[in-house]
Amino acid sequence: MNIKTLGALAALALLAACANKPAETSANTGTGVTTNAPSGPVGGTQEDLVANVGDRVFYEFNKSTLSDEAQATLNKQAAWLAKYPNVTIQLAGNCDERGTEEYNLALGNRRANAARDFLVAKGVSAARIATISYGKDRPVALGSNEQAWAQNRNAITAVK
Repeated sequence: MNIKTLGALAALALLAACANKPAETSANTGTGVTTNAPSGPVGGTQEDLVANVGDRVFYEFNKSTLSDEAQATLNKQAAWLAKYPNVTIQLAGNCDERGTEEYNLALGNRRANAARDFLVAKGVSAARIATISYGKDRPVALGSNEQAWAQNRNAITAVK
């Protein structure tokens, strides 16, 4: 019986040792040099755009004109798109819940087009940019207050 208990304890110790093996964070390149594995999002992806540039610009109530802050974000997007010339995007114009469906679809279209026109003026090929309006159908923030409405008045850039 002592041998069975000793065997069981040895098996548990072995399993515990395997379960606590630290994850490797470096890669051997085969040249005798060990390099750190890359961290963060892969360049040219949606995750990279969101993390390093920003994927959305915001608008004032019933407006489609670009604020200074929106232009700064779009300038960064234009530079990012220049760095990744094979990336195509879709700009989705969105509105808050107020107004009719027809009005908000038209306003969302103007917002998406304003962002597209800015990027094209900065040298991004129009062929790389699709636009769509969701009007008030895809809110990012729920609620019927100014804070939620401000978040929903946007144009969101998505990598295609």
